[in-house]
Amino acid sequence: MHHNRVTALLRPPHHQRNFLSIPALLALLGPLTSAAQTAPAATQPAALTAPGLVAASTIQGADTAWLMVSTALVLLMTLPGIALFYGGMVRRFNVINTMASVVGIAAVVSLLWFGVAYSLAFTPGGAMGGFIGGVERMGFSGMEFLGSTGQVAVSHIAKHLPESVFAMFQLTFAIITCALVVGALVERMHFGALLTFTGLWLLLVYAPIAHWVWEPGGWLAQLGALDFAGGSVVHINAGAAALVCAYALGPREGYGREPFIPFNLGLTMAGTGLLWVGWFGFNAGSALAADGRAGLAMLVTHIAAAAGALSWMGAEWLARKRASLLGLCSGVVAGLVAITPAAGFVSPRSALVIGLVAGVACYWGATALKRKLRADDSLDVFGVHGVGGLVGALLTGLLADPAISGVEASFMAQVIACVAVLAYSLVMTAVVLWITSRFTTLRVREFEERAGLDVSLHNESLS
Repeated sequence: MHHNRVTALLRPPHHQRNFLSIPALLALLGPLTSAAQTAPAATQPAALTAPGLVAASTIQGADTAWLMVSTALVLLMTLPGIALFYGGMVRRFNVINTMASVVGIAAVVSLLWFGVAYSLAFTPGGAMGGFIGGVERMGFSGMEFLGSTGQVAVSHIAKHLPESVFAMFQLTFAIITCALVVGALVERMHFGALLTFTGLWLLLVYAPIAHWVWEPGGWLAQLGALDFAGGSVVHINAGAAALVCAYALGPREGYGREPFIPFNLGLTMAGTGLLWVGWFGFNAGSALAADGRAGLAMLVTHIAAAAGALSWMGAEWLARKRASLLGLCSGVVAGLVAITPAAGFVSPRSALVIGLVAGVACYWGATALKRKLRADDSLDVFGVHGVGGLVGALLTGLLADPAISGVEASFMAQVIACVAVLAYSLVMTAVVLWITSRFTTLRVREFEERAGLDVSLHNESLS
């Protein structure tokens, strides 16, 4: 559907309430009232079209508190959620390396987010604004609480929250997206190469895509693509990158010929539980407010997770005549992934449909599709996150309810967003891997792989 400029501004481009409020509309249409003419600029945060300063009195305390809690929940999904989830599925002699990879990625992403990536993702970019952000927030420049003047820095995307909190919340999304890719390359990639790749990938892949979708001037946001909490930015993006990494590194030694026994599925189940709980911060936090939309997002997230677990279990039962703990855990994640782009836009009934479809689709992605692709995507990142993200993003275009979201969804806009993110991530991940290979060796030597990366790379072991 066609979106004119005002409609595009009114549509929430990311997990938030309406981007442009009534005072901002008055500012666009002209000084229609004397109040609009004389009101001090510092008390009109809605007029911001870029990060700036507002009166501290305009900050909403309850919303700020909820987002701080949500930030902690989303970080918990990675540390220790993903570390446990992945660590339990690899072989015993690679558990430490897998967990170290997740911790190292969290540290690298955090400092690069502070230095460069946040500004590239969440500020307007001038002539390049539709593709990448500007540089005014590099080093978190200007992101202060000026107590002496009674002002605080805010993002134009969340004018009722301190920008420090908004930036931290978005950082946790960047961390988990990068950490998800680890599941495709475990047990064979050099630790230093992984950290180098992660830093480049954050800047060249994640930051631009986040800007396209979540910054109001991003070209996919302007097109009308809906992504409440990261179906395309996080899951399609990470899934595509994982697939490229799996192809580039090649299969593990003995893959398809030797049994690869998971170290401890109890750890994987614990990681799943942390992901399930943390996902409430992921999705409900993406409302950027402690309001009805946050409550709905929490509800539909839980419904989709439960539906995904049972759906995957049913598909596995039909195919293999049994249910497994790993299948149940994978189904939970499949449902969570698929509801992510839709969480603030759909009803509980639609969430049930999304979860059921995702469980079956991701089971197929981790089994039949994986065999067709012939890639050693070790822990099925593309099969679960890539496929689940695609399912969720497309179903958002079909099931988003204007009475809930306040916007009309466009299925074609969702298709374009999925194709654009998938294609860009596939191509640019290959470029980033090539650049990384110019500086360091990507894959460990065969004897190091056979000995296990815990000892060969870290000189540590579980025993």
